[in-house]
Amino acid sequence: MTDWVATISNEMGYVGIVFLMFAENVFPPIPSEVVMPAAGYSSETGRLSLIGVIVAGMIGSVLGAIPLYYLGAWAGRERVERWAGRWGDWLTVSRSEMERANRWFEDHGGKVVFLCRFVPGVRSLISIPAGVVGMPMPRFLLLTALGTGIWAAGLAWAGSKLGEEHEVVSDTIDYALYAVIGIGVVVYVTRLIAKRKERRATR
Repeated sequence: MTDWVATISNEMGYVGIVFLMFAENVFPPIPSEVVMPAAGYSSETGRLSLIGVIVAGMIGSVLGAIPLYYLGAWAGRERVERWAGRWGDWLTVSRSEMERANRWFEDHGGKVVFLCRFVPGVRSLISIPAGVVGMPMPRFLLLTALGTGIWAAGLAWAGSKLGEEHEVVSDTIDYALYAVIGIGVVVYVTRLIAKRKERRATR
């Protein structure tokens, strides 16, 4: 995938980076951890400028976050809470817990949207709850631009400094992603078992 990403960024330039980072948000198999270091390396070869690479990466990420935001807005708070009430056993969250989570997100969602842009595996999906609770679009776009801009800058800078070894960045972040996924699976299974036991105890 790294060679394919490098080919697109080299042949299409900044437009290619915008496209790849947009796709990264909508289709997670295209990770920014591969796109931005490869693009950063391209800036060292003189094909692109580092600032241009960072800006293109940020623009692509912001554009990619918008469809997920509107997906959450389409689902809506009431519908999501109703789903939790209906499918709570499998979602491991009751309707009342979902209501509390939505209220909490209303109070702290800005910090969450910003900080989650640095968390592999979560950075794209966090746009959905922002849409669910109806975070104002200007605020959502600003926080998303800040978070993704810093993330893109860090990856591009690392790729430019590592040169041909830029794949080390994606490999390192992959381990963090595996850890996040592993923890998520353990938490989900633990909550699922606890919910099942709780339900049997109340019968």
